[in-house]
This record gives sequence, structure tokens and C-alpha cells, in this order.
Amino acid sequence: MSGPRHPGIAPALVPEAARLGPTYLGDGRCEFLVWAPVCETVSLKLLDQTERIIPMGKCDKGYWHALVEEVFPGTRYFYDLGSRGVRPDPASRFQPEGVHGPSAIEDHRSFMWQDDKWRGIPLTDYIIYELHVGVFTQSGTFEAIIPLLDYLCGLGVTAIELMPVSQFPEARNWGYDGAYTFAPQNSYGGPGGLKSLVNECHLRGLAVILDVVYNHFGPEGSYLGSFGPYFTDRYKTPWGDAVNFDGPCSDEVRRFFIESALYWISEFRIDALRIDAIHGIYDFSAKPFLLKLSESVHGYAEKNDRKIYVIAESDLNDSRAVSPPESGGLGLDCQWNEDFHHSLHALLTGEKTGYYADFGRIEDMEKALKEGFVYGDRYSVHRKRSHGNSSEKVPAHRLVVFSQNHDQVGNRAMGDRLSSSLSFEKLKLAAGVVLLSPFIPLLFMGEEYAETAPFHYFISHSEQALIQAVREGRKQEFPSFAWGDEPPDPQSAETFLRSKLNLDLRAKGTHKTLFTFYKKMLALRRTLPPLRNLSKQEMEVMSHAEGQLFVRRWFESDEVFCLFNFSSGHATIQVLVGQGPWRLAIDSSSSSWEGPGSSSGEFMITNGASVTMNPNSFVVYSKTTLEETSS
Repeated sequence: MSGPRHPGIAPALVPEAARLGPTYLGDGRCEFLVWAPVCETVSLKLLDQTERIIPMGKCDKGYWHALVEEVFPGTRYFYDLGSRGVRPDPASRFQPEGVHGPSAIEDHRSFMWQDDKWRGIPLTDYIIYELHVGVFTQSGTFEAIIPLLDYLCGLGVTAIELMPVSQFPEARNWGYDGAYTFAPQNSYGGPGGLKSLVNECHLRGLAVILDVVYNHFGPEGSYLGSFGPYFTDRYKTPWGDAVNFDGPCSDEVRRFFIESALYWISEFRIDALRIDAIHGIYDFSAKPFLLKLSESVHGYAEKNDRKIYVIAESDLNDSRAVSPPESGGLGLDCQWNEDFHHSLHALLTGEKTGYYADFGRIEDMEKALKEGFVYGDRYSVHRKRSHGNSSEKVPAHRLVVFSQNHDQVGNRAMGDRLSSSLSFEKLKLAAGVVLLSPFIPLLFMGEEYAETAPFHYFISHSEQALIQAVREGRKQEFPSFAWGDEPPDPQSAETFLRSKLNLDLRAKGTHKTLFTFYKKMLALRRTLPPLRNLSKQEMEVMSHAEGQLFVRRWFESDEVFCLFNFSSGHATIQVLVGQGPWRLAIDSSSSSWEGPGSSSGEFMITNGASVTMNPNSFVVYSKTTLEETSS
């Protein structure tokens, strides 16, 4: 094992193959590597049969290393930093006793994977279903999701997106207060539970996206400051000091997060990483961290013959995030498009407060469908400045769109879903706009059957002062929206329990009808070539001042056109399309979907026909072979 170096001897080089954290080598041998440049001494405190203190050898760049024998998986340990205290491992693989407890050694080689033939699926085939592990099932674990995977496959989903699962305090949290970027949450089932879920997803042809948070750490349980300059006060974020991505010692901070990303995709076989709020990653270096991250992930994917993607969340409307590096971009694979959501939400609800003040016109929805970003160097009333750049040349498959997601529901004061305020016709209309777009669609858990439970913001901190600070901060988040309601106590267990899904609803009444409707829409997207073709070039979009949209999409000789009526009255639209006949693929207002009854006229139409539409409805006509029954 390594011992302390003599003060007069230069630090050793970091072993070439060493990875941060513990690496179990088998036969009772484990290698430990930690970056602690501010520490005068670091020792490994092993909590096995008898407590052992093992001095670690100091290496260059502030690393400390030890190769230990007679230590086995499951052994718990701390790092003793001398005057800086006894701390868990920043790169801990498992925190079985929570954020303040000891770290534990994992043997990743012991899991019996069954998905060796899995290589991933093309990004253009992604139909994303976002879920929170804690509320998706009653038991709130990774393994409890497995029996529901066939349900998701039957719906037409091709990828599940897990909200963050990195270890957070106690057992209730949105996930964005994670303190250990390598350690899956203990109450969810830890590393073994996550691997079981991923394995079962792959066996069913489902990709797995993991939401990771690299812009901040939670306010409880993160001890990174005891080890080194992980943070900087040069920039401020909503969560406090920014992560040090471009200051002194930032190379090693970058290494920490890049190793985290590679760890998830290698040891857990994650297919894509969704990087939370990249606008909170402050980095003015010539080669930004996000570019290095995308290079590392894509390099690993190429070397291992896998399809692995990096997806960004950003409110910057900056197309450079998904532009190729050779043209000055970051090389990320796709990003969430908030403008699409805001355009759709404002049209459907009529809300005009907060950032919805910038939206609400049919022309905004037209542009969102045509280009992606509505605000591309355009003045924003909400921001009181020009915002964004053009996404006109961004390929459609590089944008993710949705009518709801965890932020747009959970960051409302009462966590209310669209199902709590919109009519059944408008819920179908929302689904139609998202699923008939040329972009990658994302569904938020439960929207496919109009879940009635809210999705609140919830925490389970242990420090009273912190709990009170979060309560007060939550109350102050919503003034610009003028919602008028005081949000529920985020610390209360009841707030969390009210957010649990009622999955049984999907088999009852209008909930069942909406679920069948979503299933039908996803089948249309899968079977009609123009809808499978994610292209903004092979599409035209036109809006009508009365609140209607005409969308035509094509692929080779196949065509579809869609009419959307956002108005509260009937609309008759003259359709000028190529020679038919055009076959009705779906009418959202049909009585078979519990609508007022189809008013679209002919089941088959030719060029020059008029189509009459019910309020808040849409129709799709197809000039292609369609085997499924239309309605």
C-alpha cells in the first residue's frame, strides 16, 4: 500500500490508469484516488472489521493515492483530512447511510448484464418519457419501475428519462439537490437497483437518459469545499457560488465531472445524459467544459460502438450549444426548446404573466414549428432585452419539445398539470402539436392519461435553518406570475405523497380514452413516413389570424397535412394541397375520442376542398398507405 511521501521528495505522478474514487480490482485489492490540493495530509479511514487508518501518498496536481489490500466490496470508509475533518468521498460510488455517512466500495464487475447486444437507438427514434423515480410508483424505487416498462413500450415510448438520482439528503427530493455526482440514491435502490432498471430497459429496446446536475450541488451534504477549489466566487448562480470551470485548478474540476459522465455511461450503460441548466455553467475559456464533455462522451461511444448522446437544458436560445465544434459550437446532440412549450402553453391557457408575457400569438406557434426558437435575437418584454439567436439552421432532431415537463409543472406554485385547468379537447390538441411536430417529443409522466395528482417541489433536509430558507425562497419565486397561491410546504411528507402518480387512472373513463389517443398518435408518428422524417426542410407551416395552423410534411412520395384550430369557435379552412385523394388519419374531435363529433367533412378529400373544424381540435390527412383504422 502507498504511504506518505518525504517532504523533500517531489510528489509522485498520478498512476496513469487511476480513476477518481474507489476502484475495486478484485482479490481484496482496491485503489483510491482523491483530489485534495488544499490538504496537508489525507488518510483513508476504513470501517471494516477493525477500523484502519491508512496514510495516502501525495501525487502531483494535488491528488492523493492509495492501493489497499484486504478490503472488500461493501466496506465503508471516510477520508481523514486532518484539520479539515473526516469526510465522505466526493467521488463516492454509494452512500448507504445518506449524504453525511461513510462511502462504500462497489464491485461493478459483479453485476450480470444481459444486454450485451444493445448498442442504443438513433436519436431520431427517441420518444422520451420523463419520470421521477420517487413518485412514479408507490414504493419509489428503481426496481419498482421495471413492471411498468411494458406499459411504456406499449404506449410507444422509446426512451425513459430519469430525473436526477445522485445521492441527496434523506429520502425525498426533486433530485436537483444531489451531493454526490457518482452515487445513485440509496433509498431508490443504489447502484444495483439502477443497473437492474437499465438492463431491463435495454432488453425491451428502451434507451435510458439520466438527468445530471453539473452546475451546482445541493445545500446539504456536499463537502467538496473541504477538499479543494471546486467553486469560485467570480460568478454567482441562483444556488450560490458557481462551479469552478475556468479558474485556477479548473482542469481537475473538469476532470471530476467528465469522469462522472463517463462513469454513468460505462458502469451503468446509460444511453444519454441530460445536462441540467447549462446556462448555470459559467465558463469563458477558449475550449469550454461542455465541449470537452461532449468530446469525451462521443469518443467513448465511438470506441465502444454505442449510440450515446448529450442533451442540454438551456434558457439561452443559443444554437451554438448544438452546433458542431468546427463551426464554433459545443457539439452537444440536442437541447430542450422552452420556446415551443411557452408558445403552446400560452395559446392553450391564455396565461400572460411571467415569461408567458412574451407569447400567446398564433404566429409564435408557427415560428416554433418552423424553426424551433421563437426568440432568435428578438426583443423580449419579459427580459427587457433582445434574446437568443436563430435556430433556423438547427436540424429538427436537435431540439426536444413538450407540452409539460418537471420544471413547467413543478415550478408552478401548486404543481398543477395541464389536466387540472384545460378541457379534454385542449389536452388532445396539446398532444397533437407536440407529437406531430418534426422535433423529438418528450412526455411528462402521467400526461398520457391526464394524471390528476400535482407534481410539487419537495425536499427532506435535516437542518431546520436550511428548511426554513427553502420555504421562504419558494414563496418568493412566483411574484411575476401572479398565481396568488402560496406553495405547499416543500419539507412536508404530505407534499411529496400528493405527488405520487395514480397509474390506475389510465384504465378508467376519459383517462383511458386519452391514453388510447396518445397511443394512436405515437403509432401515427411511427408508421407514417412524413411523421418519422424529422426535417424542417420537408415541411411548410402557415398560420391564420383566427387561430389556425396548417402544417404539411412530406417524405419522398408520401405526404400528410395537419390542421390545428386553437380558437373557441368552429373554423372552415380552404385546403390547397396536391392532388388526392387524401385520407383522414385522425380527427381529435371524433366521438370515438369523446369529442363533440367529427365536423371535418369528407373522409377522403381532393385538392381544393374545405375542412370544417371543431373548436380546439386538429385533423390529420394522409396521402400514404395507412393500415390502421382512422377516426
